[in-house]
Amino acid sequence: MLYDSSRVFDDQLQALERDSRQFGTQGGALDFALLVDGLQAEREQGITIDVAYRFFGTRARSFIVADTPGHEQYTRNMATGASTAALAVLLVDARKGLLTQTRRHTRIVTMFGVQRLVLAVNKIDLVGFSEPVFASIAGEFTAFARECGFTDLCAIPTCAIHGDNVVARSQRMPWYSGPTLSQALEQTATTAEDPSLPFRLPVQSISRPSPDFRGYCGRIAAGRVQVGDEIRVQPSGVVTTVRTLHARNTAGAAAGESVLLTLDDDVDVSRGDLISAAGAPVEVADQFEATLLWMGERPLMPGRPYFLKIHTKEVSASVTDIKCRVDVNTGAKLAAKSLELNEIATVNLSTSEPVAFEPYAANRRLGAFILLDKQTADTVGAGMIQHALRRSTNVRWQHLYVDKASRAAQKYQKPLCLWFTGLSASGKSTIANLVERKLQADGRHTYLLDGDNIRHGLNRDLGFSEADRVENIRRVAEVARLMVDAGLIVLVSFISPFRAERRLARELMAPGEFVEIFVDTPLEECERRDPKGLYARARQGLVKNFTGLDSAYERPEAAELVLDTVSQNAAACADLVCRFISE
Repeated sequence: MLYDSSRVFDDQLQALERDSRQFGTQGGALDFALLVDGLQAEREQGITIDVAYRFFGTRARSFIVADTPGHEQYTRNMATGASTAALAVLLVDARKGLLTQTRRHTRIVTMFGVQRLVLAVNKIDLVGFSEPVFASIAGEFTAFARECGFTDLCAIPTCAIHGDNVVARSQRMPWYSGPTLSQALEQTATTAEDPSLPFRLPVQSISRPSPDFRGYCGRIAAGRVQVGDEIRVQPSGVVTTVRTLHARNTAGAAAGESVLLTLDDDVDVSRGDLISAAGAPVEVADQFEATLLWMGERPLMPGRPYFLKIHTKEVSASVTDIKCRVDVNTGAKLAAKSLELNEIATVNLSTSEPVAFEPYAANRRLGAFILLDKQTADTVGAGMIQHALRRSTNVRWQHLYVDKASRAAQKYQKPLCLWFTGLSASGKSTIANLVERKLQADGRHTYLLDGDNIRHGLNRDLGFSEADRVENIRRVAEVARLMVDAGLIVLVSFISPFRAERRLARELMAPGEFVEIFVDTPLEECERRDPKGLYARARQGLVKNFTGLDSAYERPEAAELVLDTVSQNAAACADLVCRFISE
């Protein structure tokens, strides 16, 4: 993949031409290969690089080359290179023709919005510089690329080891009249912004050097801006005017430039907001259809919460549905309940708050996002927004006259969610039952949500795979939130093995409303008790995905209350919970 660079490396070009004369190569093939070969960068740094970036330039333009590995297990690296590339160069061995790998690469660069494509049919010398061989490969590839949506593409016969058609035109292929590889790059590799596009500025930071000055900083993503322009702040939708512009040219600034704006009105603008042309605002939504490349070592599970970063905005988000997984080798659309490393899918996304965006096809910077694991902050996914879901604009919050505070006041209590977590047979349900009885005896309004009971109704369609466990907790967390909103003290007794889902439940509640209670019983003690005989059956292989055995349980790291059921009986543990609540 190739990118324009802001610098021109004339000295590199001169060295390229000088070395080509020294080694007798045509057009500098030797150094050209070194410029774009990631192995050279690995040799220089003594490490293994998944995506190697190399720089070179001609007299017409300078370039950055992202050299990405081609094997299927490195799909995420290929996608990383494609995500900001202006042009893709695909190499094909003239002896082998189009391979599955070539088709996979073409589909990946298509998904990530690369508009221009060059097919370099290399090692043409090993087929006798045959025009029919080249024509057959070029014709087959052109037909396939057009099916993928490419309109700007060309095929070039090359012999890189001797430099044929790399920089200089080959004398051994008089039948070829098209551009050399370097000419093709100069003619097509451009990322120039369209000046007619409407203004877009993601707000990176707020500048407050004095009480009387408030400026908004960022890098323009599209269009132009000047003093006096009418703008709209999104997602709020407030319209105002640019008062001053601080930039390289104070008369106006264009896409790619960093600026600081002040506005005529004292409006509420935060980091992550998007300032756009008032007459051509961007879209705002909290549910999207997107193409997602999964880059995490652990599988993606619908319903699991992640951090989503899009331009300068960061929000909590989750995949609500995997519509289909795309086989990058064949293009087939397959059903999937989860995503593994390097898999690509069309998904529905939901964010915790409205996000200002543009579809990736219209603006790559405002339509591209990454997903981060909430526990480790690792990047686990990269995607492109295709469009907002209609439901995100059709569904609005309805204002209600009776709120949580009035419902709680009617019951003379503070609403709470007591979330009991632990292994099967740890004693969660027994303790929760005793706590509810004590609270009711004290005149409290309660409700107990028990894992087994819920699976008889609301969650009867779910099994015990990791994906189903995630959805199981997501649903009960939403129910618990509604019960807390009703002013109740709700007790939730679920194994809830994953920290991510327990965090999701906590984030649904107001601060202080969620109490995580870890019923800390060792696995050996749970197996000894085994009131339902589940451990024995799991040991015999009759129960799959059993928590603590062949399915992981992630211990809470900062539970509000830890109960030791080995040294204390259930009644004593229940007393501890009630004492904790009252305090």
